[in-house]
Amino acid sequence: MIDHQGIGMTSRRTKERLIDRLKAEGIKNLEVLNAIREIPRHLFVDEALASRAYEDTALPIGYGQTISQPYIVARMTEIMIEHPTQPKYVLEVGTGSGYQTAILSRLVTRVFSVERIKGLHQQAQKLLRQLQIRNIKLKHTDGGMGMPEYAPFDAIIVTAAPEGIPLGLVNQLKTGGVMVLPVGTRDEQVLVRVIKTEEGYEKEFLERVSFVPLLGGVSS
Repeated sequence: MIDHQGIGMTSRRTKERLIDRLKAEGIKNLEVLNAIREIPRHLFVDEALASRAYEDTALPIGYGQTISQPYIVARMTEIMIEHPTQPKYVLEVGTGSGYQTAILSRLVTRVFSVERIKGLHQQAQKLLRQLQIRNIKLKHTDGGMGMPEYAPFDAIIVTAAPEGIPLGLVNQLKTGGVMVLPVGTRDEQVLVRVIKTEEGYEKEFLERVSFVPLLGGVSS
């Protein structure tokens, strides 16, 4: 059995301190806060870093990648699920360790998630299976390609930063659907909300962020 609750620095009390901090930082959606409360973040980081899992900070997960800070996970998720279309079928670009995937699985009907790094894909697949999260579909592929075979999606969350809006992903959105992603160079990025329209898309810049760059191709 996996220890969902954790002890010491991964205890329920430690989790509640994180929830209080997220509320103080402006996260209001109770569904999002409950998902973060319920998903055991300490299982999605290296065991040596488990004591820091409920700090509001990004942490390394290997392969030069990071698990996003809880505020960013909460903020992007809140923006997505509060969209008027009420997304049910969601594409995540960048599975990473699977934490954002697990959060989304509590809030939508089905999550489709792609990861370019095979090792991360396999680790996430194993952990999410152990947690008995079943309303997900994972794929090892170039993130920029998305999952056109399952499109169109109600929403897309991108967890790495392209330098511009990826039209290939916009094309996988339903008209009226929403994409939330960081855009920019390694030195300067902004969180963007993209709405698919009949004519193309509209975008809104939200706040400064820092993500690893969105790379093409696949890796072992």
